[in-house]
Amino acid sequence: MLRQLDELGLPHVVFVNKIETARAGAVRELIAELQPISGEPLALRQIPIRDGEDVTGYVDLALERAYRYRPGKESERVDIPDDLAVREREDRTHLLETLADFDDDLLEALLMDESPETATVMADLAADTADTKVVPVLLGSALTGGGVHRLLKLLRHEAPAPDLAAMRIGADNGALHVFKIANGGAMGRLALGRVLGDGLNEGDELVVGGEPARTGSIFFMQGDKTAKQSSAAPGDIIAVAKVEAARCGALLGRKDSSDSSELLVEYPARNAAVAITTRDRKDDVKLSTALHRLCEEDPALEWTQDNATHETLLKGVNDDHLQVVLGRLERRYGVSVDTQPPRIAYRESIRKEVTQRGRHKKQSGGHGQYGDVIIDVRPLERGAGFVFDEKISGGVVPKQWFPAVEMGVRDAMEKGPLGFPVVDVAVTLTDGSYHSVDSSELAFRLAGRLAMSEALAEAAPYLLEPVCKVVVDTPAGTGSKAGSVLSSRRGQILSLAPHPTWGRWERVEALLPEAGLQGLDAELRSMSQGLASFAAEFDHLAELSGRLADDVVKAQAELAAA
Repeated sequence: MLRQLDELGLPHVVFVNKIETARAGAVRELIAELQPISGEPLALRQIPIRDGEDVTGYVDLALERAYRYRPGKESERVDIPDDLAVREREDRTHLLETLADFDDDLLEALLMDESPETATVMADLAADTADTKVVPVLLGSALTGGGVHRLLKLLRHEAPAPDLAAMRIGADNGALHVFKIANGGAMGRLALGRVLGDGLNEGDELVVGGEPARTGSIFFMQGDKTAKQSSAAPGDIIAVAKVEAARCGALLGRKDSSDSSELLVEYPARNAAVAITTRDRKDDVKLSTALHRLCEEDPALEWTQDNATHETLLKGVNDDHLQVVLGRLERRYGVSVDTQPPRIAYRESIRKEVTQRGRHKKQSGGHGQYGDVIIDVRPLERGAGFVFDEKISGGVVPKQWFPAVEMGVRDAMEKGPLGFPVVDVAVTLTDGSYHSVDSSELAFRLAGRLAMSEALAEAAPYLLEPVCKVVVDTPAGTGSKAGSVLSSRRGQILSLAPHPTWGRWERVEALLPEAGLQGLDAELRSMSQGLASFAAEFDHLAELSGRLADDVVKAQAELAAA
């Protein structure tokens, strides 16, 4: 997330949660781990106050004040503990030196051993945060509320103003920047977003994706509580009803405004996938509706119908992401599903050229069926696809039946001798015969299918598996481990080098069979303390032979017989 925020140029703050469970020294260790990931300096704003093993408060390094946590209440100001005086001076000096990198006056004051005024420090922090020069780090606990009020005050007083945010995204006349869609509940579909410009009123006329719309009810949300209001001020985070065209990332413009577009956000790669089936077939329609709504709420989620394997696939960032979504699917929509790894979209092709005749003849009283074709079948280069042509002379097969023959050939290619679709072949219709009464489109289609099926069986078919280009980003020193993980999954390592833009990171590029992607995310995270990530995209088809191919063909035959 830090990397993505840096790349987008978004001002941001790091809030270290669960501070009540942190051992001594954990905050410094965490910042040391995060700093190589962040493109900007992490500026520690607070240090914890301890009573034995318990964290009871914090010292604000910018304000030079100490506060004691009070569960459920605003923290209470106290004196800085004597045993923290030395550390407070050291960490405050480090904070000021970080800010001085961007303020010559502050640098001069530090060189003269002068202590800057608090107002100067706060102004520098606000300006440098807005300009994404530094990233403030705060401490607290969402469970007890400790430090949360201070975080909210920072967001109120030091975060960039709404008009600056509008300028950053090029929405000078925008009305609402939608960051989430929420479905369900008594209020129906809600678009959650940040108000821009001069504010927003119920019933305002808007533009969404070039189409007119009107603001429905406006709600302020706090936890599970909502408060209906007639208007919202700039910067408010609100939920708006009845704006059906709004999507995650959408910018809603005002009437007659050009500020209406989909803000392109690069979501994390969907590296995990499962095939899902409902436990009760009556839930199939509910499943489709539920998945549509879940994907609308979470753009990092995707569901598709795989035409090759005829499976319903649910894809997410990682296995944990999918487990959360599946739980939500059952809890919110009452749809229970079974999951299994997606089937791999294997293909097959041929090695030999074959000439084959296919004759379909049927007589059952009245008009019969007659179609007779001879085809040449030959392999093509990988990736060439399918080519059909004809070299008929003398009208032995009328032109009107050529398309039927091609359809029959394509029918046979949907399932080859090994049980998978056939690719990279060329078929030429060379000869045949017809009957003036009994020939028909169906007859020639069946003849073409018969000829192609028999030709494929004689043309030395072999199996092809999809191979993906995989890029793994991992902390420095773990690249070789990542390479070993890929190699153990039949991967071919292409390169291992320092990351082109992230310091103290490495990038591994490899070619990996799609079958090797299953469980890869969990294994990479395990060997990198949860930090490694990868992206994969289809690259090419490659031959699969030997025992692995035999196992795949056997499994496919068992599946077809089931």
